[in-house]
Amino acid sequence: MTVQTETSQEATVAQGLILSAEAASKVKSLLEQEGRDDLSLRVAVQPGGCSGLRYQLYFDDRALDGDIVAEFDGVNVVTDRMSAPYLAGAKVDFVDTIEKQGFTIDNPNAGSSCACGDSFS
Repeated sequence: MTVQTETSQEATVAQGLILSAEAASKVKSLLEQEGRDDLSLRVAVQPGGCSGLRYQLYFDDRALDGDIVAEFDGVNVVTDRMSAPYLAGAKVDFVDTIEKQGFTIDNPNAGSSCACGDSFS
């Protein structure tokens, strides 16, 4: 994994966000379907949910000032500097079972008091 950051503190935060091999494989597959190899997976924290914050995952071709970039199995994962502290230690995975299919985020910073599965403290 390579991390491009401005300070060593940001490097530690960037390395805290993990993209599983399954998630990286799914991202690669989606990018191939789109016919794009110039996009990164952006993981962000946005206002919303019952605790005031929720996750956003989307493809992005922009490079914003202060972005933290990490590479996992050939997939660039970008986090803005405001979201990075909330995502430290979080693992992005992809599940494909009978019960559910999609990306999941296991975040040790998440509070357990919210039943919506959308927010954290």
